[in-house]
Amino acid sequence: MSASRRHTAILLMAMGGPDCLENVEPFLRDVRGGRPTPPELVEEIRERYRVTGGKSPAVGITQEVAKKLEQQLNESSDRRYHVYVGLRHWHPLIKETYAELLKESPEQIIGVCMAPQQSSLSTGAYRKKVEEARAELADRTDVTYVGSWNRHPRLIAAIVDNIRQGLLTFAADVRETVPVLFTAHSLPERIVAMKDPYPDEVKGTVEAVTRFLGNQPTYFAYQSQGRSNEPWLGPTVESMLETIHLAGHGHVLVAPIGFICDHVETLFDIDIELKQLAAKKGMRLERIAMLNNSLPLIETLRDVLTAHESSLCS
Repeated sequence: MSASRRHTAILLMAMGGPDCLENVEPFLRDVRGGRPTPPELVEEIRERYRVTGGKSPAVGITQEVAKKLEQQLNESSDRRYHVYVGLRHWHPLIKETYAELLKESPEQIIGVCMAPQQSSLSTGAYRKKVEEARAELADRTDVTYVGSWNRHPRLIAAIVDNIRQGLLTFAADVRETVPVLFTAHSLPERIVAMKDPYPDEVKGTVEAVTRFLGNQPTYFAYQSQGRSNEPWLGPTVESMLETIHLAGHGHVLVAPIGFICDHVETLFDIDIELKQLAAKKGMRLERIAMLNNSLPLIETLRDVLTAHESSLCS
């Protein structure tokens, strides 16, 4: 590889998760800003990870995405790319990865949040971690951030395809009437007063996907509300499941469009907890596949980054 090729560092940022059961407690402490977590809640969360594999798969999935994306970028450009992974709440932390990527003296750094929908409380927090690392390291490398990609055509097409594949798991005579329940991770309700873009970003993804579903019944709910005293965005998936049940449906396909890869919010909150709740109502609940490290996601990120770089040059 020619040394004359301009070097760009891509920083993929995600929330992260514990890499073993012993690290559930320190992970939760970091999520809670250093505040201790009640022992009973630690044990509850640890059990969720235990029954879904003993650790979060999200870190490994994101690292695989980085490898595949790096290969795609280097094959289709005269630039030299190196793609890194930095996590907000677990290792490799964003500040650790930032220090590591500086060793190769990139000419520019592009940050990408592994969440299509933007919010000051989620994607905005990742950017803040980068800026903190820059200040701590006194770094002056040009840094830019990819914005929203909630309606990117490749992303929408991939979700639509996964929904169609999910519907095929139901009998042909009921398939056309199976409701699709879209979900996204809830955030504190105060973001509405802050005029945060998140609710509209989520709505945008849902609307873009729904256009391709014809007359398929669709619903939307927020899932995985936090354990705090303040109100969180709703409706909840639990209340919406009851609404679907009361509408006479005996089947439901959950499409977590607010998530890119598998983690405890899909593997436990939906696949175990929500599925059990549906079964108690006499309903069959299935979930669409996550994009994980699939080619459609890699191609989406490649196109998003290419468009971002083009905008920097214009």
